[in-house]
Amino acid sequence: QVQLVESGGGLVEAGGSLRLSCAASTSIISINVMSWYRQYPGKQREVVAVSNSGGRVNYADSVKGRFTISRDNAKNTLYLQMNSLKPEDTAVYYCAALTYITSWGQGTQVTVSS
Repeated sequence: QVQLVESGGGLVEAGGSLRLSCAASTSIISINVMSWYRQYPGKQREVVAVSNSGGRVNYADSVKGRFTISRDNAKNTLYLQMNSLKPEDTAVYYCAALTYITSWGQGTQVTVSS
């Protein structure tokens, strides 16, 4: 199982930016799918962005054009650059790595004030 540690969350005003990081305990080159999810209170986690090892990325419609997922294989780190943040982006954000199982980080809180 891959250990994942997120960082970079915090409080930001609407229209601002944050960059989330997800540091993995092992090389991510061979991890085919790495993703960012978010969870609202009382709701299930929803996918925000997906990156596969071939370079293909996908985004939820609600974040297209504002969020960018990327990998730094040399640092074994997944990123989520979040721009033009909105209050509805307020949630706990998790990264996930799909190997033979899905590994999750502990989550990082993002709060966007209006």
